[in-house]
Amino acid sequence: MSEDSTRVGVQVRVWDLPTRLFHWALALCVLGSVLSAKIGGNAMIWHARLGYAVLALLAFRLAWGLVGGRWSRFASFLYSPAALLRYLRGQPREGDHFDVGHNPLGAFSVLAMLAWLGLQVGSGLIADDEIAFSGPLVAWVSSEVSLAWTHYHKSYGQWGLFLLLGLHLLAIAFYRLRRRQDLIGPMLSGDKHLPAAVPASADSWATRLFALTLLLACSAGVYLLVTPAPPT
Repeated sequence: MSEDSTRVGVQVRVWDLPTRLFHWALALCVLGSVLSAKIGGNAMIWHARLGYAVLALLAFRLAWGLVGGRWSRFASFLYSPAALLRYLRGQPREGDHFDVGHNPLGAFSVLAMLAWLGLQVGSGLIADDEIAFSGPLVAWVSSEVSLAWTHYHKSYGQWGLFLLLGLHLLAIAFYRLRRRQDLIGPMLSGDKHLPAAVPASADSWATRLFALTLLLACSAGVYLLVTPAPPT
């Protein structure tokens, strides 16, 4: 392949189907979880169920970040401080690929969101509002620990999540309006218009079936975690 041909723009598969489905499923589950918490009452049943779904999705994303498509792997967006500085200065080196998957700022946002959601779900598992809801693992901690994390879940955890979501939406708008970069389209189609030399993510039916198996395993693990053992 000649040097000129590698610079020709083509549609490159960046986000594999499992990553895209994870992204939108997580967004819907988080939205539903927030709304059900605000409604309260019987809707708290769905708040818990959606929380379990978020936990299963997070477990899947953690595993998929190790074995998924090239640009979905953590190895592709764990940037060094030097790479972040080059990005902020607009001085990328050859091979940095800042415009392919997650750029350094986007990577930080993704990792922060995943970590915060994990902490929020984890606190919900041991939360007890002493009124109508108690997490499935509340018996494993003391009442003091449970109450402390219940307070976190309903205050700092909730507002921190809103802050991260707001920053995420603002970043999408900023890149769209100021940098003329569409971040939503590729997360729907999976493809970006990039130089032909950019390697694509694997996204075959075999990898998709493997991802489904992985998701089912994560879901089964969450089910076993939150389902009380029958009395002996």
